[in-house]
Amino acid sequence: QVQLVESGGGLVQPGGSLRLSCVASGSISSINDMGWYRQAPGKERELVAVIGSGGDSRYAGSAKGRFTISRDNAKKTVFLQMNTLKPEDTAVYYCQAQIWFRTYWGQGTQVTVSS
Repeated sequence: QVQLVESGGGLVQPGGSLRLSCVASGSISSINDMGWYRQAPGKERELVAVIGSGGDSRYAGSAKGRFTISRDNAKKTVFLQMNTLKPEDTAVYYCQAQIWFRTYWGQGTQVTVSS
């Protein structure tokens, strides 16, 4: 089965940067969309950014200009570069992948922005 494994989460000060990675493994020939979602305390899971197989990307308004999503198709990996982090970015970040007609999720990685 397909597995998604995130890494790169942790504690960072406001204004700092963090780079998340998500590697897909298993029986995979190709991946359509890949994205990052997050869920903060007291809130529902929300889309942060998504990137298509051709490199086209979309961002949530809160992420636009600060975050950059990218992917390496050969390595079956999606990245999320997060700059100018704010306390409100604190959440569990989840990787998502669309493979054929199915959706897969990672286990999540905690990002905490605090002094």
